[in-house]
Amino acid sequence: MDHCALLLLDAAAAVAAFLAVLCYVVAPGGVKVPIKGRHVFVTAGSSGIGLSLAKQATAEGDRVSILARNLRKLEEAHEEIRRATGVEAAIYSVEVRDEKAVREALEEAGTVDVLLVMVDMEEVRYTIDINVVGTFNLIRHALPAMKQAAGGSPSRSIAVISSQADQIGVYGYTSYSASKFALRGLAEALQQESSITSASPSSSPGRRNPWISRSSGRHQVGKFLVTCNQVGSILSLTTADEAPANSVLAAFSEVVFAGVMRLIALFILHGWYSTIVKWNARQRRKAEKMT
Repeated sequence: MDHCALLLLDAAAAVAAFLAVLCYVVAPGGVKVPIKGRHVFVTAGSSGIGLSLAKQATAEGDRVSILARNLRKLEEAHEEIRRATGVEAAIYSVEVRDEKAVREALEEAGTVDVLLVMVDMEEVRYTIDINVVGTFNLIRHALPAMKQAAGGSPSRSIAVISSQADQIGVYGYTSYSASKFALRGLAEALQQESSITSASPSSSPGRRNPWISRSSGRHQVGKFLVTCNQVGSILSLTTADEAPANSVLAAFSEVVFAGVMRLIALFILHGWYSTIVKWNARQRRKAEKMT
């Protein structure tokens, strides 16, 4: 056997040993959470991504409940879902910062099989209260019943619908990014206690969200972080840190390509910073002309 063949065998053995180590350390394994025919509870379900997910889940044959603050928008969403699917969705007009109202809504809705937590606003205190405190309130009062009803029944799960701002700070969205980083930490910690999925969708609410697969009738369970585009995939590799690995293949990619993805991310950040500097320079020139 020549020298090149021996090198190839050694490389293959090294990769096999590396994969064996990953098989040992990657945990937890995927949990199958069926969607069809289950009770899906969607927050911020009156518009945007929340409404899109609610319609999709209803079309899949789920019993859907949607929660939001604005009753008028909820009623419009209810009618839109009914026209699109022929099915009535339950609606709950609740401010998620009001823990008592959240508890009463969840008690009225009944045991939740899949909780989609998606809340986002823009003012600093309001943003933190809505995104972080609101999410805690929803999970705190939905989770006990979900755990009690789990014995002998299909698995249940919670998905925290976030954004790419939970992986990287975004210029102009300081409080928003801070709240999304908090959700990422919440999901990472709670995932060790329960079945949690952190989905970072694209900014287009009209695009079909990959969190639910029509063909399988299941959401992407076993995946802690669900991304929707190439930028999200790059960010998931460069910001994996202590997050659970989605699979052995994902862990392999994170370990092997993290350095390359970090280099790509640095180029992306350089482009962002250059754009920010140019934009600020234009704003200063406009202000100087006005004075």
